[in-house]
Amino acid sequence: MRKTARWTAGGATLAFVLLGSTAGVAHGEPASLYAPSALVLTTAHGESSATSPERAVTLTCAPGTTGTHPSSDAACAALSQVKGEFGSLPEISRGQPRFCTREYNPVTVTAQGVWQGTRVSYEHTFANECVKNAEGAAVFEF
Repeated sequence: MRKTARWTAGGATLAFVLLGSTAGVAHGEPASLYAPSALVLTTAHGESSATSPERAVTLTCAPGTTGTHPSSDAACAALSQVKGEFGSLPEISRGQPRFCTREYNPVTVTAQGVWQGTRVSYEHTFANECVKNAEGAAVFEF
């Protein structure tokens, strides 16, 4: 009979610890008020992302702006302006004239991760580094 009593008391304690540790989640505040926006951005010379990336940075835009991207604030602002649509980045870059040579030395960029809670997988090949920096806004300037 004593073993049963100890087991019941132990089970009640375990249930209290488990329920007590999740009670704040069930009745309290959400972990974050923002959908996550965290990306890994890469660049590589060549026409495909199958080539080894030469550079890679991280970019987190929500809930705060962080990461290893050298201009994370500007990159997050550019992505916010186009609502995370990487293909629309050249449209916001047209207001800043930049003259590039016609040299063909392809640079492929990728973006993998999550933008405002939605999975992102983007790849694009630019004609050269100058075009990448002109049309990729601040997002791919690293």
